[in-house]
Amino acid sequence: MNDLSMQTAAEIDAYLKTQEQKNLLRFITCGSVDDGKSTFIGRLLWDSKLLFEDQLATLTAESKRIGTQNGEIDYALLLDGLQAEREQGITIDVAYRFFATDKRKFIVADTPGHEQYTRNMVTGASTADLAVILIDARKGVLIQTMRHSYLVSLLGIRKVILAINKMDLVDYDQTVFDKIRADYLTFAEKLGFEEITTIPVSALNGDNMIGASEAMPWYGGPAVLEHLETIEIGRDRLNGPFRFPVQWVNRPNLDFRGFSGTIASGRIRVGDAIVEPTSGQSSKISRIVTMDGDLEEAIAGQAVTLTLADEIDISRGDILCETQDRPSSADQFEAKIVWMNSEPMLPGRTYLLKLGTGTTAARISNLKYKVNVNTMEHTASKTLELNEIGVCNVTVDKAITFDPYIKISETGAFILIDRFSNATVAAGMIDFALRRAENIHWQAVDINKSARAIQKGQKASVLWFTGLSGSGKSTIANLVEKKLHSLGKHTYLLDGDNVRHGLNKDLGFTDADRVENIRRVGETSKLMVDAGLITLVSFISPFRSERQMARNLLETDEFLEVFVDTPLEVCEARDIKGLYKKARAGEIKNFTGISSDYERPENAEIIIDGSRTSPEDAADQIIAVLEQRGFI
Repeated sequence: MNDLSMQTAAEIDAYLKTQEQKNLLRFITCGSVDDGKSTFIGRLLWDSKLLFEDQLATLTAESKRIGTQNGEIDYALLLDGLQAEREQGITIDVAYRFFATDKRKFIVADTPGHEQYTRNMVTGASTADLAVILIDARKGVLIQTMRHSYLVSLLGIRKVILAINKMDLVDYDQTVFDKIRADYLTFAEKLGFEEITTIPVSALNGDNMIGASEAMPWYGGPAVLEHLETIEIGRDRLNGPFRFPVQWVNRPNLDFRGFSGTIASGRIRVGDAIVEPTSGQSSKISRIVTMDGDLEEAIAGQAVTLTLADEIDISRGDILCETQDRPSSADQFEAKIVWMNSEPMLPGRTYLLKLGTGTTAARISNLKYKVNVNTMEHTASKTLELNEIGVCNVTVDKAITFDPYIKISETGAFILIDRFSNATVAAGMIDFALRRAENIHWQAVDINKSARAIQKGQKASVLWFTGLSGSGKSTIANLVEKKLHSLGKHTYLLDGDNVRHGLNKDLGFTDADRVENIRRVGETSKLMVDAGLITLVSFISPFRSERQMARNLLETDEFLEVFVDTPLEVCEARDIKGLYKKARAGEIKNFTGISSDYERPENAEIIIDGSRTSPEDAADQIIAVLEQRGFI
């Protein structure tokens, strides 16, 4: 390598080292439609001279072809990447851009202003340290401004730049600026922001974007970029209590066992005492290992591997913390939920909850109220639709460790995942553990399920009959119970219609009520199995998710799904109760098979052809399976 090449390589290494040492600020831009968010970021990139030559050439050409500035540079085109965005002049998706100055690195997210893209805005804000909220100086504080400010506050962002844009269109009038500033600060008093910096700008003309604007000599505060470069961030994470979600148990050989992950909050030193709060096991840090060698201290944001002085049982999903300031541990908590799926949220339905590196089954046990993001009013509701926000009680299958989101967002934020599609359906922020979760404990009993079943000479189990109305499932279930009774077995039959006369008499037939209907029956079935009974459940139970929920309540070999597969036309021809006729006439809403879907079982243990098999033969077939499997 010649001297010039060596010098070039050294310069590159020095440059990269300098970039590594700069801290990173993540921020979002938000506000009402046409407040100029994309133009704001585009101008910031342009004036900072952070665009490559090919980007400049493309921007110049496209500004003339599809721009909105009469052939002049349209800075919004740097961010509005989707064809629909360029055609409509609006932001739909979240656009991310990285840039750096001499003082700091930045990742900016341009988030959409339309209400129907609330979930996109929440996605962009979830990792941000600061929000730039733009207001059109001609329009002042609008409902969309208030909605986005509420969402920013909801997601724990505490530092805000209020950019009053398009000052050139109001002749740079200080009176206009002062009134909008006063209006916003009055509104924002209840949102809990720590710092609001108000800057008058014209993103299109570059006023107060990089440096002071000659057009507004009355403003003596910082320009936008100056404030972004100097605002203090991350100190709360550094000074907070130590939290370390374990991502991976690192065991390359018999002589090394470490726990890898990223420090979510606080700092840790070799020799510090730590504890895993769920089990209460404690130890001390013996090493802090990184790819570049061991450290004496590590801080929030660093990815490290910790080794402990003692062998304690720790797995992926556990959280290590300091001994004096521990997170909460509970199986019930209150949380704010942002629903992000086109299918509505149904209380009682089981989802997967992912918090940090851990995943567990969870359900929304109660929707306390829905938040109107335009007015911040609380309204009663049974479910949440796409882009809606609610305050809910959440129940998880096993106690999890967490902090209130407002205290440490990394250990207080979670997502809900659909068990079948693996789609992310919601984002959640934990408020606090429910007190009743701390006051309810399992009571030990001496006589268990096995003892009760042995006394009865049978294996406790659930036969879950599912199928359309009129499929014959109740008739078959009744015959099976009669045959079991004649064999001296102890049984109980839970029929859909009969249960709705008592236990579930308060429920209707909406999707939310159907989910709760099955949840209650599933819990009742579990109690009967615990009593040692063979329990027969005959319900339409149209949704796979709820049938799976009922299955998950029991042990693997205690649940048999019996699908009475009778075609809709055969069921409707029978119409034993006259329900199909009423459904076709519009007298019954949400009727399965007509106006509400039935999700066929995919892996039922027993399938009965309800159109060809007689109820008597079907019952004999089921009894034979019970004998083969050792249930009777």
